[in-house]
Amino acid sequence: MSFTTTDRPAPVVKSGHVQLSIILAESEKTTLQNQIFDQIRSMILNGQLKGDDPMPTTRELSSQLGVSRNTAVLAYERLIAEGYIRTKPYVGTFVSPDLPDTAFLSAGRRAPPAAEQGAADEAPPPCGALRTHRLADPERRRLAADFWVGRPDARSFPLKAWSHHIKNRLKAVGSNLTSYSDPAGLMELRRAIAKHLAPARGVIADPDQIIIVGGCQDGFNLVGRLLVTPGCAAVVESPCYQGAAFVLESLGATLHPVPVDQDGLDVSLLPKTTGAVAYVTPSHQYPIGVTMSLQRRLELLAWATQYDAYVMEDDYDSDFRFIGSPLTALKGLDRNERVIYLGTFSKCMGPGLRLGYVVLPRRLAEAGRRMKMLMNNGQSWLEQAAMADFMTSGEFGRHLRRIRQLYRDRRDALLNALKNHFGDCEIYGDQAGMHLVWRLPDGFPDAAEVERRGLAAGVGVCSLATGSALRFDENDGGDRLLMLGFVALTEKEIENGVARLAQALKA
Repeated sequence: MSFTTTDRPAPVVKSGHVQLSIILAESEKTTLQNQIFDQIRSMILNGQLKGDDPMPTTRELSSQLGVSRNTAVLAYERLIAEGYIRTKPYVGTFVSPDLPDTAFLSAGRRAPPAAEQGAADEAPPPCGALRTHRLADPERRRLAADFWVGRPDARSFPLKAWSHHIKNRLKAVGSNLTSYSDPAGLMELRRAIAKHLAPARGVIADPDQIIIVGGCQDGFNLVGRLLVTPGCAAVVESPCYQGAAFVLESLGATLHPVPVDQDGLDVSLLPKTTGAVAYVTPSHQYPIGVTMSLQRRLELLAWATQYDAYVMEDDYDSDFRFIGSPLTALKGLDRNERVIYLGTFSKCMGPGLRLGYVVLPRRLAEAGRRMKMLMNNGQSWLEQAAMADFMTSGEFGRHLRRIRQLYRDRRDALLNALKNHFGDCEIYGDQAGMHLVWRLPDGFPDAAEVERRGLAAGVGVCSLATGSALRFDENDGGDRLLMLGFVALTEKEIENGVARLAQALKA
């Protein structure tokens, strides 16, 4: 890019009491967008801008710098994506009060300790710079309709039955709350899980193969510590879930992305190396939502056997299948003990319980139990005991049937609302799970811009990045994909949210 002048003056950008002095050098090789990003980022890291300081709007910034608004928008989107600033619906844009350690480390600075905000002289964490996945923003609770991904319906939690089991266990608690128990988990719960998995997912496992963990994220860490060695190949879907990929990366694995198509992971592109670890979501691929075909599943298992690899099967929302019968889990097809199955109660009950489980091959069961002991001394006894009773009483099965129908109705409401307001839509992943993906039609803004406009209108939708999805190819079309979680909203809220979004896009 060439320019006729060398530098622009440094206009003072005002936002409340904050003044930003930004110099745009047109002679620089880097883009104007990157220059704006770098200078605002430096102001934040150097303490010139502090947490919760207001920022100018993109319209104000573009006007005062003499650049296109799109340039300002792109700079802000990157600052938001990397955690430097955040938006508050109906309020404005502000400096993030809590910056990730990676922000300081990548800038060559030490992160301030939590107990001493602003101090920059502490030693960096020994683990170095780590990438972390995105969690829900509490500010989004103010939205009129939030299609956040992966959040179950709080109103559907079986509170009465759960309270009953909690109270019964406390009546005969004995020393259970004051004693250590098996770090692998309460045997009653492991038996109940084994009994549930056989008919529901086709997984036959002994309770001794099951380890109770604090959700799938804890399971990723357990399996990663068991199998990953520095430099080993970690196959991940492209795109994939950030939380799993970043754990593997943090343990020293080299990520090997493999594209996903309408039949799931393209197994023809798997690496021909021994000792790899593969992370897959075959039942409802995250984030796209496609289901891996039976043929692909069998080919993936054959690859794992041939190359002495292990496959981590994340079955995060397989309890919800709306069309036809679900395919048997990959673990249920495994005859050579190559699949490690990860399940969770976070989606069918609630993430606040922090309960999940890992089903290990028999040859890894004892090593997994020992590794769990090194990680922690087990999950809460009371929640495990209550969940075991909830499952063995038959109430868990009734709860699943009830919310499966409820979530199906809400999926139908979302599909109808999209069709009513936008016409025929190209939808992925609507046959199962808690979210679907809408490929935005030609002529629409990209997903990040639709997300921004939605927030301004009080509606939360998710681009892949906001939905904790990791892309490896900028040309994969992922910027046209919008994720819509639907299970936590009523049918009326869904219709209202889509109507608001349609109006925002028309405006």
